[in-house]
Amino acid sequence: MIIQTRIFKSLSRDPWVNLTIEEHLLEQITEDEVILYLWQNDNTVVIGRNQNAWKECRHLELEREGGKLARRLSGGGAVYHDLGNLNFTFIMNKKHYDLSKQLTVILQAVKKLGLKAEFSGRNDLVIEEKKFSGNAYYFNKDRALHHGTILVNSDLTKLSRYLQVSREKIISKGIDSVQSRVVNLAEVCKSVTLADMIKGMEESFINVYGRDAQEIAVDHNNFNIGSLVQKYSSWEWRFGNTPKFDISISRRFVWGEVELGFCLKNGHIDSVQVFSDAIEEGLIRYIGKGLEGCSFGKDRMIERLVKVDRRSENQSIIIKDVVLWLSETEL
Repeated sequence: MIIQTRIFKSLSRDPWVNLTIEEHLLEQITEDEVILYLWQNDNTVVIGRNQNAWKECRHLELEREGGKLARRLSGGGAVYHDLGNLNFTFIMNKKHYDLSKQLTVILQAVKKLGLKAEFSGRNDLVIEEKKFSGNAYYFNKDRALHHGTILVNSDLTKLSRYLQVSREKIISKGIDSVQSRVVNLAEVCKSVTLADMIKGMEESFINVYGRDAQEIAVDHNNFNIGSLVQKYSSWEWRFGNTPKFDISISRRFVWGEVELGFCLKNGHIDSVQVFSDAIEEGLIRYIGKGLEGCSFGKDRMIERLVKVDRRSENQSIIIKDVVLWLSETEL
């Protein structure tokens, strides 16, 4: 089977446009094609699919300083983007999804710069135990997306100022602040530039996938994507409706933080909103849907959760932990 490869490079620096292009490429990917999409956002905070925008980002401060808040398709935590950061996305049919192969593209690109990096934890690439790249993943019926950041020469003071990382999350990682656990590649090797990283990613992608790749420069004018841009820029997508909950409980686990907000009616769960930085974005949303209409008693809620379809070991761990948490919680 011959895999076709293409490299798309965005000319836009607008997060709403760039995330739109990403979703459009995912929708249009052919069965035997792998795409590398390279893009940059200027002064942006991007939150995960299931995160609470009000809690994760000082969005008023960000907007006062000309920045934008965006929400992506994938799960995971909030990240800061500026023009010292390079974003990458691998897009393919599920049958070509190979995390090890995709990570090799990044690790080889960094190696070309004279740096040794490794994959660590649930979604990070690190150099000397400091994170320079966060990764996240999204799957629909037959397609897959793996994207992330590469800090080359980003303004880490803004990263600390805009992101509201919970104290519990920082303590769980044994660090003092969000800034102390990340590093720019240019801090490790002063000669590294963003252009070097882009060139390295392109060459490594071609080398790993074993064939030349067509390179295409794009912006919103290349595609008929106006309605999709409206989605990513909309208040509803970025902030959503966060009602006043009757009961809210939260807990941090090894795999991420979870908050369950319940709206109750006649002793039943009328609606439940699940906020989380867990990578398993689809499962997190399914947990919320699975509890709707259930009587508000932990035995009934647990009965619903144990029936949730689990397709991986990570998903089984998440359900097991949430069930144990509910069994120990006074409701």
